This record gives sequence, structure tokens and C-alpha cells, in this order.
Amino acid sequence: MWDVLLTDCQAATMTTGGSSYGLIPDAAIAIEGERIAWVGTARDLPRADAHETRRLDQALVTPALIDCHTHLVFGGDRAAEWELRLGGASYEDIAAKGGGILSTVRATRAASEEELAQSAARRARVLAGQGVSTVEIKSGYGLDMVNECKMLRAAAVAGKSANIRVVRTFLGAHIVPPEYQNDRGAYIDLVCNEMIPAMARERLADAVDVFCDTIAFTTAEAGRIFAAAAASGLPVKLHADQLSDQAGALLAGKYRALSADHLEYVSEKGIAAMAAAGTVAVLLPCAWYFLGGGKNPPVAALRKAGVPIAIATDCNPGTAPVLSPLTALNMACTSFGLTPEEALTGMTRNAAAALGLQAKTGTIEAGKSADLAVWNVSSPAELAYWIGAPLLRDRYYRGRSMGMV
Repeated sequence: MWDVLLTDCQAATMTTGGSSYGLIPDAAIAIEGERIAWVGTARDLPRADAHETRRLDQALVTPALIDCHTHLVFGGDRAAEWELRLGGASYEDIAAKGGGILSTVRATRAASEEELAQSAARRARVLAGQGVSTVEIKSGYGLDMVNECKMLRAAAVAGKSANIRVVRTFLGAHIVPPEYQNDRGAYIDLVCNEMIPAMARERLADAVDVFCDTIAFTTAEAGRIFAAAAASGLPVKLHADQLSDQAGALLAGKYRALSADHLEYVSEKGIAAMAAAGTVAVLLPCAWYFLGGGKNPPVAALRKAGVPIAIATDCNPGTAPVLSPLTALNMACTSFGLTPEEALTGMTRNAAAALGLQAKTGTIEAGKSADLAVWNVSSPAELAYWIGAPLLRDRYYRGRSMGMV
């Protein structure tokens, strides 16, 4: 006997092939334990015995959203720097004067683990209120062993508090910390020889990321870090080609990275390398918008090459103080030219692939985790259409309803 049977609903399964969105207009979804036991048309139900049947009045059910690129754990904020940028200062100018990421490093180091966990949990609950059941959280504002570990432990606590799956990514190579400004090689040695092995040994991180750009790390440095990650059995991701073409996507392809993120300046060779490696392109329209727009990522070229496109909020205090995945869907369409179906695919199926979770979540299929979002809308396109509307009716995480919203 099934535990829960959802009926009288539309299901945007987000599976490949078949109808747009993988849509089943008159659907039934059976949940047993933490997993989806059956999905299909109501007329094809093989049985209807369940401990509980819930009629959804033709609400739309999608896979729960996946925010596959965030920096949700941090101390302080950077509203003052935002004002400076509005006055004409560039991101690079602010960073050169000790602001930018380094200002958040100071605030994060000063915060306790409990304070970081509590503030991150508040942010995670906001994401959950817009249908998110999986979120990636990066470190990168500690930049030493003690504080990077502190951030990753806080991320795990925040996820449990918000009833949300957390994928933790070690971003120790976010920027060179102030104490190593005159010896960046020594810091890379620390990251490669001590920090990455510790993250793997203590199971604090699920992947390793590097910020590869003019204000951060070179492709040669990132390559060293990726080699260390591989030696410790950790997959890699890359902040690539955001501010300039540094051949980051080529490096991501070489190391078969799960994803390359940002990509405003990615080259044709970089796109080809990503396509060959199966690397997901994670586009971050909220950061693009908050930094004042500029060069768009080459969506048409990514499409043509068959590179999967994911969408994320990039929630962080400096360039994307955004806690609205639905706004990110809208921006992906209005600013980057994605279709609503591409955008929703980018925050479900492709976002799962960007985290290496495609076998577990991201689509509505039998055997996958019952991570579902129930929406008070009549069509999937409305999720990218409305801005600021309270669309979520219910959220399921591992088979459990998290309550009506």
C-alpha cells in the first residue's frame, strides 16, 4: 500500500521526450516512504489503495526546485559597496581597496558557527518557501582551515533546520586571503595539500570549486587545485569566464567538471569542451542584473552545442543578494532569452545534473526522491511569468509534506 496518493493534478515531470515540460494533464503521483512509487495518468492507475489520498484541485506539481549555486553562509552584508557601485565604482576597484569578497571574509571570520548557521537557516527557509528542496551552499568566506570548516558545518545545520537537502562545496580558492597576499603560492599549497584532503577525510564537502578570473585565480592555479580534488576523490566545479575570457570553461571540460558557472565571456572552444565533457552551464542572471548587466552569456551557442543549461540564484552578499528562485527564472527568460521551459528545466533536471544528483532528484519519476512542489498556477510558464506572487501551495521533501504555504 502506498503512503500518499496525489490526484486531480497536472504534473510537469520535466522528463525528456514526449510533451512540453513532460506534462501529464490529468496526473496521479504515488509516494511510498521517501520515494516516488508511481506517476502517470489517473486513468492508468494500477491501483488506488493508499493510506492517504490528497486531491489537488488541478494544481500544478513539478519537481521541487534546485538552487544549484549559492553562497548562503556568510557574515554581514555589503549594502555600502552596492551604493559605491551605483556611484560608478567597479567591482574590481572595490576589491582592490580591500572590499568585495575580503570584507565578507572579515565578517564571516568574526561570526560564530551558531550565528552563521542561524542566518543561513533563515535564508534557506525563504528558498524553501518558493519551492526549493535542494540547495548547494559554498564555503569561501573563511579562507583558512578553521573558518572554512566552520562554514561547511553551519551549512549542514542550516539545511536540517530548514528541511532542505544541502550539497556542500568547498570554495577555499575564492580569493587569496589577506595574510597570503604576498605569497599566493603558499596559499594554493595550503588549499591543495591540507584543506582539500581534510574536507574529503571529514566529509565536509561534496565538491570543490574555484573562482577563476582576473581578480581571483588563474587557470594554472585552478588546475593544480582540481588535480588535488581528483586525488581526494572530490568532483569539481568552476566559477568561469564571468568578468573576462580566462579559458575557464576549457579547464572545466578538461577535468570533466560537474558545472562551469557564470560564463558571460565563455569562448566557442570552451563551449565545445563543456559539451564533450557533459559539463553543465550554470547561468546566474541575478548576479548579471545586480552588477548592472553587460555582456550576456552566449545562450544560443550553448544550445547549439547541446550543453545543458541550469539556472541558480547565486545568493551572496556582494553580487546577488537574492532569495527568490522564481525571480531567477523570470530573469533567465527576460534577460538571457531562455524559454520558460528551458528556465524551469534549468532549476530542476539540469540543476540536479550540475550537482551530480540526476539519479536522485530533479524529475518526477518512479524511484526518485519524492521532492515535489505544488503550485497554485494553471500552466508551468506562470512560474517564470509572475514576479513576487505567492505561488507555492505545498512542498514535499523526501516524501513528506512540509506544510501548506
